[in-house]
Amino acid sequence: MKEILDQFRLGRHEFDHGELEGFEGLDPYDLFELWTTEAVSSKESEPNAFVLSTANADGQPSSRILYLKDIIEKQFVFYTNYKSKKAEEIAENSKVSMLFFWPGSSRQVRIEGTCAKVDTGISDDYFNSRPRASKIGAWASHQSDKLTDRNELEDRVKMYGEKFNDEVPRPDFWGGYQINPSSFEFWQGRPSRLHDRVIFTALKDSWKIHKQNP
Repeated sequence: MKEILDQFRLGRHEFDHGELEGFEGLDPYDLFELWTTEAVSSKESEPNAFVLSTANADGQPSSRILYLKDIIEKQFVFYTNYKSKKAEEIAENSKVSMLFFWPGSSRQVRIEGTCAKVDTGISDDYFNSRPRASKIGAWASHQSDKLTDRNELEDRVKMYGEKFNDEVPRPDFWGGYQINPSSFEFWQGRPSRLHDRVIFTALKDSWKIHKQNP
């Protein structure tokens, strides 16, 4: 491990994939759409993957990678188990952070906001679009609970597969969340670590925009 850490410490990576200009007058959602479209067209790996950071009532943060599945009425939507650790922390503290990273274009987007459950109809529609195996998995996984061994999980998969031999209903402990952004940060890597950073902060009916030191 020491050799690897030495490589990390001594390694140098120059960012030279453009600059962040011409954003004046843009809505952050328009800029996010532009960057996401470019991430898809440039074949970034998993362009809708993001890091979701939550914190419990004591302020202890935790992070995990999820997938953005929709933007509904300007709120960012993902789906998960409502009994998971992330769900418990959101119930204690609704303030969250999202981070998208597209290394091929040296770009990051960080979004801060508050998180709440989506309407049940939205969760139903998405759940019904999933493959059968994923639906069974949602029932079988007691997400974030301790697991004795793999057989325990696979036994539940088999049980629910036999129980639901036709349509698989959405469990009431599984569904969507929506994040209502209060700020966006768009980060464009530049040479010599002199990166471009642009912050959009939500006001009542508009966005305040400023640049930030790298």
